[in-house]
Amino acid sequence: MREMLTGRISDTPAHSLHEEVLKPQFTYEVEYLLPAYIQIEQAMLLEYVRMGWINEGEAQEISRSLQSMNRDTVVADPEQNMSDIAFAIERLVESSLSAPVPGWHMDRSRNDFQACAQVMFGRSQWLLLMDNLQQLIKSIHTLAEGYREIPMPGYTHYQSAQIITPGYYLAAINEELLQTLSRWIRVYDELNQCPLGSGAMSGVELDWNRDLLADLLGFRQPRANALAAVASREWILRISSELSVFSVLVSRFVTDLIQWGSSEMNFIDLPDRLSGISSAMPQKKNFPILERIRGKSAHLSAFHLDMVLGQRNTSFTNLVEVSKEAGAHLSVLFQNTKSLLRLLTLVTDHLSFKKEEMLSICERDFFGGFTLANRLTMEAGIPYRKSQIIVGRYIRSATQLGLTPTEVKSQLLKEKCMEEGFEVSDSAEMLAAAFDVQGSLYMKRSDGSTHPEKVLKLLLEQKERAHNLEEEREVRQSQLSAADSKRERLLHELASTGNGKGQI
Repeated sequence: MREMLTGRISDTPAHSLHEEVLKPQFTYEVEYLLPAYIQIEQAMLLEYVRMGWINEGEAQEISRSLQSMNRDTVVADPEQNMSDIAFAIERLVESSLSAPVPGWHMDRSRNDFQACAQVMFGRSQWLLLMDNLQQLIKSIHTLAEGYREIPMPGYTHYQSAQIITPGYYLAAINEELLQTLSRWIRVYDELNQCPLGSGAMSGVELDWNRDLLADLLGFRQPRANALAAVASREWILRISSELSVFSVLVSRFVTDLIQWGSSEMNFIDLPDRLSGISSAMPQKKNFPILERIRGKSAHLSAFHLDMVLGQRNTSFTNLVEVSKEAGAHLSVLFQNTKSLLRLLTLVTDHLSFKKEEMLSICERDFFGGFTLANRLTMEAGIPYRKSQIIVGRYIRSATQLGLTPTEVKSQLLKEKCMEEGFEVSDSAEMLAAAFDVQGSLYMKRSDGSTHPEKVLKLLLEQKERAHNLEEEREVRQSQLSAADSKRERLLHELASTGNGKGQI
């Protein structure tokens, strides 16, 4: 005869409810949350022993049963466990015991149990994403080091503007990524708080040691308020928000790569094994991997909006709508982000810049206008705005005559100065210096500029920051490992004792 789980409900879940809601949820939790559920049960078991509600012999039996559970044994069953994973774990343990243990599962709720497992899953995935991001940062750093002295055109408003280098550009991307990684570590610290001991919403009644529970599961502290512990899923929004912001940077970076890889610019190349072809135009070499990455980046923002809408306008208490439906795509968000990071790292590991093609643009366009205007002011005493006007007129006239920047026409510059009432004596030297492609990189002297030595300085600083952030992440990872070791040690000590009251 089937034993009911509650006296309030006298029937099992409807078939459609089971198939559409309960079974998919159960499958999801077995796939992603089961290890966390078992660890939580082990930690709470140790607390039952410490408080004296379960003796060592009973705890040993329960512990063995918990350790034997896996995806094959924890199964949704409307008749036996209402297709609820918490009930399924409870039933499996009870069915394996030699005698009932009255105190087991006393004074607890599924609400903080589920909230805790979800945070444990989220933090583990967040650590993996940080590791993936660190690999991307290292890859971009290596690429930047190799191209910090190679001129390339820089653009503002989609028009050629100033000469930079790929190394300078990539250092800018890494600056953003390092800030991203720093924020992700702070997000981890905020979410890494233990909900256990909060009960359904108002706390619990036994003398649970919440600090010890948090420590046994690798949390930095318990959640301070029981209602917030079970009602809030803000940590999901923080994660999805960070990934949405990150996706914007990725999309802008990849948009540049897509443009640079176009037949008009032809600044970059990828190996054939990372490239594609046209089915109809044999002359083409495409880079669809870049389009895939940018396309994947859009999903991150979409998932964030999905999670925001899943929580807004809901009561601040434990709700299935918030705890389950609003986070239904969290695992997919993590998977999509990991895929995006792996693909982008693959690209930057194999990306090459075409020096001659970039140089030809640098030599074609009048990138030195900014420098020439500065020198007219500094060396000829021409007011700066007048210098800008003179240089603009010089470039317009030179362009109309079909001249290139390297075809110096000192007389033309003198004429433009005289039109504004000024004379210059060394116009040829000014022009040669202003439109010297390689020399233009060294004209910039400010920290953070495209000057190759300034780029090298920044790259060295970034490397140190990346190392420090990596150590911070590793500390947090080691805290989880230490918690696992401590919990396993206590369980082992429990297994080696006799019956009687525990002294955990």
